[in-house]
Amino acid sequence: MTKAVKNKFINPNEKKPENPFTKGFGAVIMFFYRARKVIMALPVAYYAFRIAFYNSVHLPSEVGIFLQNNGNFLRMIDRGTAVVVPLAVTFGCLALMMFSRKAMYAWAISIFSLALPLLILFSNIYPA
Repeated sequence: MTKAVKNKFINPNEKKPENPFTKGFGAVIMFFYRARKVIMALPVAYYAFRIAFYNSVHLPSEVGIFLQNNGNFLRMIDRGTAVVVPLAVTFGCLALMMFSRKAMYAWAISIFSLALPLLILFSNIYPA
């Protein structure tokens, strides 16, 4: 048996001296790991608000949804509803992410839910 192996078995509870850089780096990594849900949610919330504000300014007062093949809309709703509902869907996904143990699934769905207000905007500005 080598001397290093013998020393390991003689004092197994003895800790090695830690490098201060390694200890600080580990603390930063643990902070980001514990705050990962908030860190992932902040850009999604920011862009959800920006898109909602843009839609509240640029959408017409009557917004059509469910675009049909002939270029007409199946249903008309007011601008406020067209702005608030996609925003609520995005924040609902973010709320599910905060309460879920697996944050990535709900976060990915909230990213895809940002496409909903853009689709409403494009379908009303450039109808078929």
